[in-house]
Amino acid sequence: MDIFVIKNVALRWLPLNLAAVSLLFFPGLPVWAAGLMMLAIGCGTTLYLIKYLQKGGRMCVLEDHPLDPTLRIASETLPFLRRGLNEDTAGKTVEIIKAIADVAAVAITDREKVLAYVGAGSDHHKPGGPIMTDATRAVLNTGDLMVVKNRYNLICPVENCPLESAVIAPLKCKGEVLGTVKLYHLKQSEISHPDIKLAEGVAQMLGLQMELAELDRQARLVTKAELDALQAQINPHFLFNTLNTIIMFVRTNPETARRLLIRLATFFRYALKRHGHFYSIKEEIEYLNTYLILEKARFRNKLKIIRDIDQDLFDYQVPVLSIQPLVENAIKHGVLPKQGQGTVWIRAYLEEEEEIIFEVKDNGVGIPPEKMPLILKPGYGSGNGVGLSNVHERLKGLFGEEYGLQIDSVPGEGTSIFIRIPLICKPTGGEEG
Repeated sequence: MDIFVIKNVALRWLPLNLAAVSLLFFPGLPVWAAGLMMLAIGCGTTLYLIKYLQKGGRMCVLEDHPLDPTLRIASETLPFLRRGLNEDTAGKTVEIIKAIADVAAVAITDREKVLAYVGAGSDHHKPGGPIMTDATRAVLNTGDLMVVKNRYNLICPVENCPLESAVIAPLKCKGEVLGTVKLYHLKQSEISHPDIKLAEGVAQMLGLQMELAELDRQARLVTKAELDALQAQINPHFLFNTLNTIIMFVRTNPETARRLLIRLATFFRYALKRHGHFYSIKEEIEYLNTYLILEKARFRNKLKIIRDIDQDLFDYQVPVLSIQPLVENAIKHGVLPKQGQGTVWIRAYLEEEEEIIFEVKDNGVGIPPEKMPLILKPGYGSGNGVGLSNVHERLKGLFGEEYGLQIDSVPGEGTSIFIRIPLICKPTGGEEG
């Protein structure tokens, strides 16, 4: 049981115990006298407690916040540290720890410098400055938590430093010590067992969040690598078929052949240029239109295209090469196997001022029910163009598991594919998303 709880209980029962003892030694004492004695002892105990609290005594009280301090710190720092450990995220983290923990100062360091510091001694323990205490260097070298009970063991080179004791916990990510988290007090030997547990819990929590941030970074690198491979990947069948169409027009209509060559060059230029994960919807639609002109030249009346795209959305962003693969899939697997003319509808609209919805619909042959579970699996399908699974995985990697492609299909009637893009991207006229 907590020592403060024990003291509290003992003080509450002290008046009754003294009264019982007095009745034992003075059996002839009247009841009213015993009652007055209990009242006097109770008043004296109350006055003692008031003076104890006025002098800064500690008591065990219930906090308004229902969470343990470590959980509160974890909850409030998670949005920052998922971006990695740097001076900005560390600065916000130490402010949160200082506001929740009963300590004089809080610091976070990497292996070379102080990333953030708040509290007493901030005049010389400055963010961005070098690590000043030998104790911190020892923790970085050993990877073991250290409790410093006096300023002599803290070994701060500044003589008037107010810090007298500290608990220093290593920040570890995948077993490697990347820094420290430090909780300071202004009195010698003031580090308590709860302080040590808090420092251990905070350090472990920060280390876990750093690992999560590293996993996020690795996931983004994988997504970028997939995009780089995607941009360098051109379906040779589309290229050969388009060139054959152009060769045919060279003999019958040279001007049309010239225009198609220009369109083909534009198509490749867009597919291979690289400046991030996002293009404006206007750029994506222009790229799609170039592709459709080439396909219309090849299939003539076999293919009909209907567009319904809100031009107010043109300045917003969309992941690169996310719409054209859906249209290519609708033409190749929906319309071409169909007898007679086939139609592809392309829609884009804003839903509830929160998301942009893209729909690519065809009235082709549809998808057999037994193949539906396989459509979005990586590597499924023929050819080496940009597959539906690639678009599906990139959307989830960029926006979260709840995003991705939604496919509705009825065999013999057609297929509809939906994309949701959250409005986290600013218009290109403002800040880049």
